[in-house]
Amino acid sequence: MDSEKLLTAQEVAKRLRVSERSVMRYIHAGKLRATKIGYWRINEKDLKDFLEGNVNVRKRKKK
Repeated sequence: MDSEKLLTAQEVAKRLRVSERSVMRYIHAGKLRATKIGYWRINEKDLKDFLEGNVNVRKRKKK
């Protein structure tokens, strides 16, 4: 298993400054990967991927 830390939905909500319910919506919509081990757990790498995939800033085109 990855040596990265597993976060709870509550910890992710706190980091993102959203409600825990919003985190659960992201998980159920398939936007945020999570594993259910008693409670939902989110790998730090999956949280990073989620954040990178949801950026609304355009990348500059190379000339």
